Amino acid sequence: MTDPRASSPPLARRPLDADGSVELAVLERSGLDESRHLGAAVVVGPDGVVLRSVGDVGASIYPRSCLKPLQALTVLRAGVRLEGPETVLATASHAGTDAHQQVVATMLDRAGHVEDDLLCPPDWPSDPAAGRAAVERRRLAMNCSGKHAAFLLACEHAGWDPATYTSLDHPLQVAVRETVAEATGEVVDHAGVDGCGAPVFATTVTGLARGISRLTGSVGRGDDAHAAHLVRAVLDDAWALDGPGRANTVTIDELGVLAKLGAEGVMVMGTTEGVAVAVKVLDGSLRAATLVALELLSAQGVVDADAVARVEARTVERVLGGGVPVGRLRPGRGLLAA
Repeated sequence: MTDPRASSPPLARRPLDADGSVELAVLERSGLDESRHLGAAVVVGPDGVVLRSVGDVGASIYPRSCLKPLQALTVLRAGVRLEGPETVLATASHAGTDAHQQVVATMLDRAGHVEDDLLCPPDWPSDPAAGRAAVERRRLAMNCSGKHAAFLLACEHAGWDPATYTSLDHPLQVAVRETVAEATGEVVDHAGVDGCGAPVFATTVTGLARGISRLTGSVGRGDDAHAAHLVRAVLDDAWALDGPGRANTVTIDELGVLAKLGAEGVMVMGTTEGVAVAVKVLDGSLRAATLVALELLSAQGVVDADAVARVEARTVERVLGGGVPVGRLRPGRGLLAA
């Protein structure tokens, strides 16, 4: 199998670093600020114009799983027919529950493949109950298995080699790269290897937000049937994207916005009117990512403030001492100053 890194050019744009980061969130314990999360974030409007930015949003990052909506869009554009939870699993970072794994198994059956044909590594379910019941690591349980099953469906439909679909020069990954360039409005100047083994294409923080804006705004614009189909499916079956009680699922169900996490502190959210936010927490922690994204959207007045407070109460990490609250995670100076 071709190494996805083999033909990847060196990074042309600067990566996000400490000099380009601002304080996004602070964890306070018993009256003392204990930890600080630095990073960059941006909000763009339906036309891609920056509405608000903090930190160096022109710096390059790996979107990680925040790239999945554009990867799933590529699969749909390749002619694959996905409906309901199957559509959502194609863009999911799922918890590995039995329901998630069953949908992925159905997708594999449609493609004429079996679990071992997935090129993502075996893993334990991240859902606690499913994890306790599991007896071994499985590819189906890996949080990216739905994306990989969708990749196999695309290969089956288009007649592409299913054994090398994670290679950078595979026709599917070439198509993904083109989708990313189109959606972000940027030249894709670097590719890496994601945790699941598939290529991950670097974008700027702003480019990532613009890509999500174009995707979610398609519902209101009516100019991209595949994108609108994907977004509506996520809004209808948010459990499939993440898992019951988990941050992305709660955010989608409560606010009606697409929310998608990525490893290493990346988060995107987008409204069906096309307002979108992208967040990169420099230290890689996702602890502050939902809070920061929600606060930025709330400040733009595009989501209900009371509903945001309910989501934060359910999803933001509690600061406990002896089992009782002794502090909180709050927006940092970088957000407040802007």
